[in-house]
Amino acid sequence: MDGDRRGWRQCLLSGAVFAVCMAGTTLPTPLYGLYQEKFGFSELTVTVVYAVYAFGVIAVLLLTGNVSDAVGRRPVLLWGLGFAAASAVCFLCATGLGWLYVGRLFSGLSAGLFTGAATVYVMELAPEGGTSRATFVATAANMGGLGCGPLLAGVLAQYAAWPLYLPFVVHLALVAGSAAVLLWWLPETVRERRPLSTVRPQRPGVPPQVRKAFVPAAIASFVGFALFGVFTSVSPAFLSESLDVDNHAVSGLVVALAFFSSTAGQLVVGRVGLERSLPLGCAGLLAGLALLAGALHWDLFSLVVLSAIVGGVGQGLAFRGALSAVAQASPADRRASVISTLFVVAYAGISVPVIGVGVLTGPIGLEGAGLVFIACMAVLVSTAGLYLLRRPVRTRT
Repeated sequence: MDGDRRGWRQCLLSGAVFAVCMAGTTLPTPLYGLYQEKFGFSELTVTVVYAVYAFGVIAVLLLTGNVSDAVGRRPVLLWGLGFAAASAVCFLCATGLGWLYVGRLFSGLSAGLFTGAATVYVMELAPEGGTSRATFVATAANMGGLGCGPLLAGVLAQYAAWPLYLPFVVHLALVAGSAAVLLWWLPETVRERRPLSTVRPQRPGVPPQVRKAFVPAAIASFVGFALFGVFTSVSPAFLSESLDVDNHAVSGLVVALAFFSSTAGQLVVGRVGLERSLPLGCAGLLAGLALLAGALHWDLFSLVVLSAIVGGVGQGLAFRGALSAVAQASPADRRASVISTLFVVAYAGISVPVIGVGVLTGPIGLEGAGLVFIACMAVLVSTAGLYLLRRPVRTRT
């Protein structure tokens, strides 16, 4: 019993460290308008700055997605926290657009190191038999952290002094505390560690026995992250330009709602079951896209909020189901690398469509670009849902 309590305490502490790191990746979201005013760049530049983060994540996942399987989880997570701190310093020192690019790149490197390693670490620290609950802790820490970033920055930017500085000072303090927790409170879970020289860059791929679960999981992850990527990068601009919502706290809250709703969606996966959670998640994403289309067409703030909530719940259903299927189907010595490969697909969704929206914003406007994106994602998510209905994924609960 004492061992179980200790295991869950360590699991939750590692989840909190995970959340702190991920909060830093979305911290600039409600601040982009202020940076546009300060440095004078276009909406396309906003989407490119945002997408640089995703490219950093993908590069790390491809080059070192399996590194924690070799050298251990804690060293990788400490490096991730180091890059998170470097990102915050770049934003604190920003005197031009170049600082934002470098800061977002460091943020992507941080998230790339955390994404696979921290997810597995949280699951490994849980007591025996707690895989399902630990999976929720890991995915909730990921999405909850992403939601806390814009909420924290928005509130501080609106109601405190130094809006472009104080959020990053606060995050630096949280990163320092997380490093202390890793060093003094949490154990290493990789028993047979190997030298860093044994790690080789990995190509995207999964073992044959995992592919049946991986294909639908990857489809659902791509669509969910694509929706979040576009919502996070351009919704503050839409709220300001089309709805005259200039309150940074409100912009941050709307974005945070999507991520918090994702966490709520993950909570119900155990009740609805994996076979239903993936197609239901796709249905939720489709409904969220439809609500977002209505918000863009009629300029309605209420529909923006509803799209964040409904789309977020759908993403949560699909994401936790996808992660559970892939994690349980993967061999123990390949688990981190397979999960990293899943996130490569997910972060492709969070980057390529975002830049596409930015490119289209110039010729057809932000609303038109958003509607084109919604149409493309609706086709994809409908196809994914039909695929999952025909070939449901089964896993242990």
